[in-house]
Amino acid sequence: MRLERDRIVSTALKLLDEVGLEKLTLRRLAAELGVQAPALYWHFRNKQELLDAMSEAITVGEAPVLRSLGEGESWETWLADWVRGRRRTFNSHRDGARLTAGTHPGQGTLATVELILESLVRVGFTRTDAMTGLGTLASFLGGFVLEEQADRERGVSGPEQFEEAVDELDAYPLLRAVLEDVGGPQSDASFEGGVALIIAGMRARLAETTGRAGP
Repeated sequence: MRLERDRIVSTALKLLDEVGLEKLTLRRLAAELGVQAPALYWHFRNKQELLDAMSEAITVGEAPVLRSLGEGESWETWLADWVRGRRRTFNSHRDGARLTAGTHPGQGTLATVELILESLVRVGFTRTDAMTGLGTLASFLGGFVLEEQADRERGVSGPEQFEEAVDELDAYPLLRAVLEDVGGPQSDASFEGGVALIIAGMRARLAETTGRAGP
């Protein structure tokens, strides 16, 4: 069977889910494909290029298609929905956050960023504020999912482990109360709270900017 680039990437993603990022080697991938490792270099100059292609396959090929912000549509809801979708996409693969954090953005990713910037500028953001807001959301998202996936790898993401951890925080009443409120640092409530806080900051900056620009 002729070795094709898409087949290499899809097999690499399957292997990623099975063994994790650290154990994903070109030698192991070649064995899975039934070829010798040098055959992969016809399609990828090095492992980094393969990882870049895998990241693009996840973040662009598997993620919901992002549409431009509609006229009169809430940019807050639109942007929050995009971040939630990215979280689901990152979590659809083992070590998805680590993979994407260590790769270079491809054309599909750059096109997504451009679309988001264009939509935010259209509602009044400066291009710099739009990029800063988007970058802050992306950094929060990546760090959050990285911790989520690390917890799963360590086997400490279940409710029993959470209850045990909270029980050890008697000396830190505020911290314990917060964790009980949100259900843990990597809970859905914690994620939503972080996204809402960042978007609130963006909304305040937008009001400040448009207020200065007005009559």
